[in-house]
Amino acid sequence: MDEFDEHAASDTTRRWVADVVIGLNLCPFARKVYDAGRVRYAVTPAADVDALLAVLEAELKALAAAPRAEIETTLLIHPRALPTFDEYLDFLPEADRLLRRLGLRGVVQIVGFHPDFRFADTPADAVENYTNRSPHPMLHLLREDSITEVSGDPAALAAIPERNVETLRGLGRAAVLARLRATTGEPGA
Repeated sequence: MDEFDEHAASDTTRRWVADVVIGLNLCPFARKVYDAGRVRYAVTPAADVDALLAVLEAELKALAAAPRAEIETTLLIHPRALPTFDEYLDFLPEADRLLRRLGLRGVVQIVGFHPDFRFADTPADAVENYTNRSPHPMLHLLREDSITEVSGDPAALAAIPERNVETLRGLGRAAVLARLRATTGEPGA
């Protein structure tokens, strides 16, 4: 994405949430929040770590202050910042320190998504990496109360990542890539 296009980044992310995250049931809690219109899509032109941290701080404060009936969760989409997965991984501890500094640890969780997401010890093309691959680098700011309320069964909650890997392996990499291409409009994913 050479030029910054906030609307395109937001639209692509919305399609990805609907068609991949909800369509494949990768997050069993997403549909209710999505259908209720309580997902905030915050797109930033931030291009460096300091600018992204400033935007992240503002979004964390806004989420913590907003009534859940208005904003349940925020996707902070940052197409220009942290373009490589290694940069992204280096940033996550900084994001966690910010969360602690703001006194929001245990209140908000930050979940990472990136177009090149890769679990440790997996090949780059392993299908399980697509459980956390998104069209743009993004930080999912998730209220911990939301998770606790929706999941009365901690064992079921803990089983979600394994179930997602099984879902994607069952589909196969080609089918997952085809779904991503359909949602992002790009020739390859």
